[in-house]
Amino acid sequence: MQSAKFRKRRLLSRVRVIALGFLAIIAVGTLLLMLPISTRSGECAPFLDAAFTATSASCVTGLVVHDTGLYWSVFGQCVILLLIQLGGLGFMTFATLFFMLLRQKIGLRQREMLNESINNIQAGGVSRLVSRIVKLTLTLEGAGAALLAIRFVPQYGWARGIFMAVFHAVSALCNAGFDLMGPATGAYSSFTAYASDWLVSGTLMALILLGGLGFVVWDDLLTHRCHVERYRFHTKLVLTATAVLVVVPTVLFFLLERNATGADMGISTRILTSLFGSVTPRTAGFNSVDTAGLAPGSKLLTIMLMFVGGSPGSTAGGVKTTTILVILLSAVAYMKNRRTSGAFGRRFEEDSLRKAAAVCTINLTLVFGVIFALCLIEALPLTDLAFESFSAIGTVGMSTGVTRELSALSRVLIAFLMYCGRVGSLSFATALTDWSGAHPVTEPAEAITIG
Repeated sequence: MQSAKFRKRRLLSRVRVIALGFLAIIAVGTLLLMLPISTRSGECAPFLDAAFTATSASCVTGLVVHDTGLYWSVFGQCVILLLIQLGGLGFMTFATLFFMLLRQKIGLRQREMLNESINNIQAGGVSRLVSRIVKLTLTLEGAGAALLAIRFVPQYGWARGIFMAVFHAVSALCNAGFDLMGPATGAYSSFTAYASDWLVSGTLMALILLGGLGFVVWDDLLTHRCHVERYRFHTKLVLTATAVLVVVPTVLFFLLERNATGADMGISTRILTSLFGSVTPRTAGFNSVDTAGLAPGSKLLTIMLMFVGGSPGSTAGGVKTTTILVILLSAVAYMKNRRTSGAFGRRFEEDSLRKAAAVCTINLTLVFGVIFALCLIEALPLTDLAFESFSAIGTVGMSTGVTRELSALSRVLIAFLMYCGRVGSLSFATALTDWSGAHPVTEPAEAITIG
């Protein structure tokens, strides 16, 4: 029993270290953004504005109270860019890389924390995995920046064009949603000026999808390449879910927006904006059409996509694709009177459904709790408050424009959701719970009626 208690405490300690690590990043980012050099006006940013922005960047969300390109200076934008990169890859990844560069031995505890941070399934090969993650991240961001520079350099000049290309490539791969388009196309305009640009939109979508697959999937794809039969069960589930969540919402957005944002668009632009609208809610936060102008059905669909998010161990947030798949396939198995559930000739572990149900329940409890609180504090439409709250906990960053209208207390609540969404709602709940091991007594069971 003592051994079980020790292991549980070690697990809890790892979760707490990760949660505190993100708090440390947010704190440093807040202090840097409060410096006069961080704003265009040369004035110190208010503490709450700096803290909200640092939280949003570190938690790769993208919700802002000031337009990033208009309010923050180049130094402030560089701070935000660094926070995005740290938040996207996770501070444990950078800590492990630092030890590797110094040729220091990576202890068992560091390996356990890294595995917890990136949701690694296998215990071995941590150093190799970190090396692959960093190399592939830099390669993808470099390729994305090169493609975006083709469009941005002629428009903004070499220096500014390259900086914007790098900034948006990192923001897209890390699923952050921060953009610098304000000075050129208007405050909070995101990529609406590029709604019909296949180069810009296509590059951003590719980076978003790759960032949302997860580091473990990256490693599996690099190892086995086109040999699909050798992929892990996890990889097959992630790729299947991603494909479905791109194709089906694209068709739905195309139909739902025919009399709204797509009314005056050509067929090519409608297809592109529908595709962009299906990709970016999971969980990048960019938008190529006015989010506030979406049809009611499209807003509901966007909220659903924001809730699902990306895949485990990725730069994306949400409850994750595998979580939803486990719940749906378990429900199908129950309806078919099967004792186990799974796919691709494999079954889920017995604890998978419990964990999936816990993740969904905690996320829904947090987000609806904040929505009710916002309804008590703010005199704003329920749809906008719900949209903002789901965007925060899914670390998406899409907004109908009400974030900058929120009071100080409401911004704190939204920042809390962003933090929980990045650390993981289940991890956050675990970090606050002082478990001392399994209960020594099992209570007697008794039947109840369900459904």
